[in-house]
Amino acid sequence: MTNNKLILDLRSYDSETLCHQHDYHQLVLPVLGGMEMLVAGKGRHVTGATAAIIAAGNEHGCSTDQDNQFIVADIPVALAPELARLPEYIQMDPALSHYVNFLYEQINQDHSEKRSGSASSQRQMLLLLLQLLQERFGEDVSIDKRINTARLYLDENYAEQISLASLASIAHISERQLTELFKSQLGMTPNQYLLEKRMQTAWQKLEQSNDSIQKVAFEVGYSSQAAFSDRFKKHFGRSPKYFR
Repeated sequence: MTNNKLILDLRSYDSETLCHQHDYHQLVLPVLGGMEMLVAGKGRHVTGATAAIIAAGNEHGCSTDQDNQFIVADIPVALAPELARLPEYIQMDPALSHYVNFLYEQINQDHSEKRSGSASSQRQMLLLLLQLLQERFGEDVSIDKRINTARLYLDENYAEQISLASLASIAHISERQLTELFKSQLGMTPNQYLLEKRMQTAWQKLEQSNDSIQKVAFEVGYSSQAAFSDRFKKHFGRSPKYFR
């Protein structure tokens, strides 16, 4: 099976699905019920906080005898090469589960309003999910030390104005090498990673605290609340006021 487009949707499964494979990655995130899955020869009951990550080329199948519903993301390999390095099954923590619930609400709203989520907003929501997965389940040992140095600096200083030149100097690497290696190993450029880090942190602060939108904007590197709100809405298809 071939898919060159990002697809984020709600799906239900009946009885048994024969083992098959495809040339894109897939995330299976439970929201109702569960099912038995077999991914790359490893079996697990996917339900509640247990989700499945199916790397491109891995054989997989499922079976169930109960009502179920899952968020399923079909992801082109080029968009998220790091998924191939993550485990077949993961246990989601409360923050990750909250974000999955947020995705479920967005997809449900799109369905109830009989409209498709924009490709841009779906991509941004999925990029944030991928970053959350990478932070929790990725293995730093597979990342070049210079790239990991740059990534850690962005993680700790995302509220500051960081140029590509200064980041390259910190990592002791040229700007061109930094951009190429960063993208090949983390699936995005340093500037894209910084933006995703800011948006991820903003979403968590808005969802988990009572801080004002202006305060959250300042804490993630925006001096203008309007500029922050515009960027946030482009990312998630909802303004920060959605959380207030």
